[in-house]
Amino acid sequence: MHDTPSPSVPDFTQWPSFPFEGDLRVKQLDEPVAVEPPRKGEGLRECIACNAPDDAYIWVGERWRVRAMDRPTGLPMVLILESRSHLDLGDLPNLLAAELGVMTVRLERAIRSLDGVARVHVNRWGDGSAHLHMWFLARPYGRLQLRGTFLSLWDSILPPISESQWRENLAHVAAWLAEFGGRPLAEPPRIQWQTPSSIAAQSSAEAAAAAAEDAVSVIESEEETPLPLPEHGATPDLPTPPAASAAAEDAASGNAQAEPPGNRTRGDDGALGDDLGPETDRDSGQPTEAATHPRSPAGNPGTDPATSGPDDPTVEAARTTTTDDPTGTGDHTGGTVTPDPARR
Repeated sequence: MHDTPSPSVPDFTQWPSFPFEGDLRVKQLDEPVAVEPPRKGEGLRECIACNAPDDAYIWVGERWRVRAMDRPTGLPMVLILESRSHLDLGDLPNLLAAELGVMTVRLERAIRSLDGVARVHVNRWGDGSAHLHMWFLARPYGRLQLRGTFLSLWDSILPPISESQWRENLAHVAAWLAEFGGRPLAEPPRIQWQTPSSIAAQSSAEAAAAAAEDAVSVIESEEETPLPLPEHGATPDLPTPPAASAAAEDAASGNAQAEPPGNRTRGDDGALGDDLGPETDRDSGQPTEAATHPRSPAGNPGTDPATSGPDDPTVEAARTTTTDDPTGTGDHTGGTVTPDPARR
């Protein structure tokens, strides 16, 4: 049997947006497997999104949450939109499917409102995790070489943006989303009133360089890293959920405690007839200037969202509301928009 000749290098390797140059060779395709390995959240594999607390996100709503990477990467902004319910894209009921469209447009507008952002690429892969997650990647303004298909690769190649700019961008997007409902959990960076000494400045530069080396980008993210295929005839070694291990240790030491309730709220199942939260309201145009700053420092990792106080009633009273079609399609009855005194 003759070996299959290697396929020729495709033409897109000559595009200006292709990140690499030099001699390239196309890999030979492996033989297809009979059964695909489970993704995270399938079978006995733990779902990271379901177990993540709200304070791991920059914005949370009744049925949707938005999170960022754990540190800055090369693009001005990389965010992930997740449903609270453990569902994949094709499993969404009509209500959540309609809300996904609204949330996609709203988050794209919020990221595009950042300074220096020209376009926002929206991607869904899903080979690593069974829990729905949509990627939003901001393409820098004027960087024409980053246009198109290879933006996620460039995110791994470009030097990370500064952490202060990254945190400011996160706070801006979180506040933008909160203008339509939900809670912003990202706060802007602290103002450094004192000029650091040369030693401190040097230490900060070394820490930034170390963070750049350890940065995890889109292409390296756990959500998009499939489970390695086991050797022929071997059984894949599935990890033991941390919660189960901790429960076993507590039971052995006599320190077992009641499991706290989950952070899911009413309406997670997406069934028709649930009350639509404020985050499903129809977009009413660009946000006000107040949207560039979060209303509360809830994004501080030391702040417990469950014990933090309510939003400022004066801000809540100033909000305007529109009337949505209960099907989530975005149709509204129109009329004059007035403050809702019931939300004081």
